[in-house]
Amino acid sequence: MQDATSNRFRVYSELRSRICLLDYPPGTRLSEETLAAEFGTSRTPLRRVLARLEDEGLVQSIHGVGTIVTDVDIEEMLHVYDLRMELAQLAGSLSPIDITDQTIQAVRHFHNQSEALKRDPTARAFAQLNMAFFHFGLTLSNNVALRDMSERLYYKTARIWLKSISKMDLAAEVDIFCREIEETQNAIVNGDTSAAALIRRAHISMCVHRLRKS
Repeated sequence: MQDATSNRFRVYSELRSRICLLDYPPGTRLSEETLAAEFGTSRTPLRRVLARLEDEGLVQSIHGVGTIVTDVDIEEMLHVYDLRMELAQLAGSLSPIDITDQTIQAVRHFHNQSEALKRDPTARAFAQLNMAFFHFGLTLSNNVALRDMSERLYYKTARIWLKSISKMDLAAEVDIFCREIEETQNAIVNGDTSAAALIRRAHISMCVHRLRKS
């Protein structure tokens, strides 16, 4: 049972990433037959994965057509960003973790990766590092409900940036993200998860502001 659950989560995580990295652009039809063959699974667990993605708004099942990747409504997503900002701040006060050497090593690793990204910025590498750093941020709170809701909302908005980047300055966006990681590193090294949460909230707010202007 555990292996089946782990495999289903693996398929779910991979499909979610492909959707949010625009490997499957809006309007893409996801073939159950093709995906089942690729992941070496039967259609029953695959349908559970697709149902979960549909519940999260990333795909839509259309009778007679199949499962289609949904498009992103920026105005609707801006409301989601508003909620993400509030949840980001709560992460610093609801069951924050005790900072350990492992936590500090992890954030320093992200800082090194961000410096490498700054030297050779690409939209996809930025999006991938952003996802990884978001998941690191989730580990700063032990509140499972908060983490689950934050993750769900993050992936609802994750595609907006990649869809908008052609109208934005990639190097400038990477520089802003690198500053966020550096500021977060400083907060964590000082053992201040509340400051790390406020930094995340501030950068989400600035991101929304830039998206509105793009």
